[in-house]
Amino acid sequence: MLTPQWLDQLRTRVTLSALIGRSTRLTKAGREFKACCPFHNEKSPSFTVNDEKGFYHCFGCGAHGDAIRWMTDHQGLSFMDAVKELAAEAGMDVPAPDPRAAKAAEKRDTLHDVMAAAQAWFVQNLSSSGGEAARAYLGTRGFDAHTLQRFGFGFAPEGRQAMKEALGKFPEAMLIEAGLRIEVENRDPYDRFRGRLMLPIEDARGRVIAFGGRILSKEKTDAPKYLNSPDTPLFDKGRTLYNLHRAAPAARQSGRMVVVEGYMDVVAMAAAGIGECVAPLGTALTEQQIEMLWRHVEMPVLCFDGDAAGQRAAMRAVTRALPLLRPAHSLRIVRLPEGLDPDDLIKQRGARAMEETLGAARSLIEVLWEVERDAQPLTTPEDKAGLKARLMAHVDAIQHPDIASLYRRELQDRYSEFAFPKRESRWQQGGGGGGQFRASQPRGGRGNFQNGRWQPQAESTPESLERLRRATGGGARDALSAAVLAGLIQWPAQVRRHAEALARTPGLDPRFGLLLDCCQASGALESDHLATILVENGLEIPGTAEYSGLRFGFLNTDTGADQAAEDLAQAIDLLVERPVLDAALAQATARFESELSEEAFADQQRLLKRKLEFDSRLRQMATRQAASS
Repeated sequence: MLTPQWLDQLRTRVTLSALIGRSTRLTKAGREFKACCPFHNEKSPSFTVNDEKGFYHCFGCGAHGDAIRWMTDHQGLSFMDAVKELAAEAGMDVPAPDPRAAKAAEKRDTLHDVMAAAQAWFVQNLSSSGGEAARAYLGTRGFDAHTLQRFGFGFAPEGRQAMKEALGKFPEAMLIEAGLRIEVENRDPYDRFRGRLMLPIEDARGRVIAFGGRILSKEKTDAPKYLNSPDTPLFDKGRTLYNLHRAAPAARQSGRMVVVEGYMDVVAMAAAGIGECVAPLGTALTEQQIEMLWRHVEMPVLCFDGDAAGQRAAMRAVTRALPLLRPAHSLRIVRLPEGLDPDDLIKQRGARAMEETLGAARSLIEVLWEVERDAQPLTTPEDKAGLKARLMAHVDAIQHPDIASLYRRELQDRYSEFAFPKRESRWQQGGGGGGQFRASQPRGGRGNFQNGRWQPQAESTPESLERLRRATGGGARDALSAAVLAGLIQWPAQVRRHAEALARTPGLDPRFGLLLDCCQASGALESDHLATILVENGLEIPGTAEYSGLRFGFLNTDTGADQAAEDLAQAIDLLVERPVLDAALAQATARFESELSEEAFADQQRLLKRKLEFDSRLRQMATRQAASS
């Protein structure tokens, strides 16, 4: 029996580049080898072989596999013949084969033959007298003969048994398994596709694995307009993108991949000269399809219809992409004019208008903000709070910590600007209070002003530090709190920007509350005024001893305002995140102590690891920012 362990050993004994190099000219490129893909025609090399990882991959057509897959797909051997040949070269004895694996491989090969025969029959039908209605419909779409041939249009005639008769050399059970015939209880099987314009759905290597059919008769109102093959051993609709084998090489040239709603949109775009288009198949864009797109381009463009259904589909794709986001990988979204699909836009305004529309694609975060903002009326405080809750729920879905932090900051800024629009300040007008806050030396504070900024004195008395520890509870988080407090005093314009995030963070140093109270007053905040408020309320101005070891760049007097604002925002994100993490860890620990279960222990260890990573991230950021400043 061929166990996974034995097959892994076989793969490790085979040098993949030597095996492939017998029939394909490979060129060394760093730790890999490159070549023009042997599975499809291309002029520039997109085929790579990696001996360390033991696989080959083509970024053009998607061909991918190991040594065994190479022997079956390129050399045309059966699975067992490939294993025997490789084992002989590696000096290994072949154990008795697994009959189930061999049978599954043989079944897949046979089903490919069935699908190829069905495609040939559909194409033949299109040019026959029975295909007149299908040809007339294609005439209304304006597709030229080259497009029709390239995409393999065909026709499925009426008649419940037509395919069975045409493909009689294949057993009916095989036609059913391929999704071409439907089997129901107490009734004879019948053809799935009848009276429809047919399009083949192909895999990354251009082999037919399924079909899509558009109904032609307007009288058939009880049948779906578009009908796709069901999932089969060859076809998984959630893991297949229509036209990927043609779009991938085009995307390598243009650097762009466009996702449209349906296969007829793909054909229309290709006919207009935009060949790097793919489409999902009857489902919303799945996580697997997003990952497939990212293998070819970092920023795929979603171009869904301008109606409500199209925008809902785009939003579903956005929400599915959020947990998968990673650096430099995201989505861009195009909103077509309401009521138009890509084919309509091209017919009415031309291919140039479509190119301009694609060029105006918006970022994922911009679409996320606009969709949630416009989802319902925002007339009451409760409505606005609901908007914020929805936005933060999306942020919580993002797994990458840095991207989640940046999304949180960006969406909070947009929300604050929307919910709390700036008002004209009476202090800036010179009325009421007689101008801006007066700069006065804080009474009892330790420090002085240099270049208009409050510089805390490096030394703090034991008594002041003891009062601070009693007020804040001590610990690493208090060192971060002290650093952020000093940063906000040094850069007072940042207080209002972060007021909302700090206000909803539990257990903060009480000095933050006093600074946030200053936001309620109109006028520009100044460092000396903030320091005075702390001292007058019996609290110390943060000194360097409190945040020893956390030398953030925003505490450096030479740091520019923009860089300081960015560094301070990152530190506040950590400050806000810590209590949530601590509470979750405490809850998990209590659960483990009460249950003593493996699941509770694993949960506790996971959160403990996150806490250690948090502390490491904090110190790395502080060290990096201080060094860069």
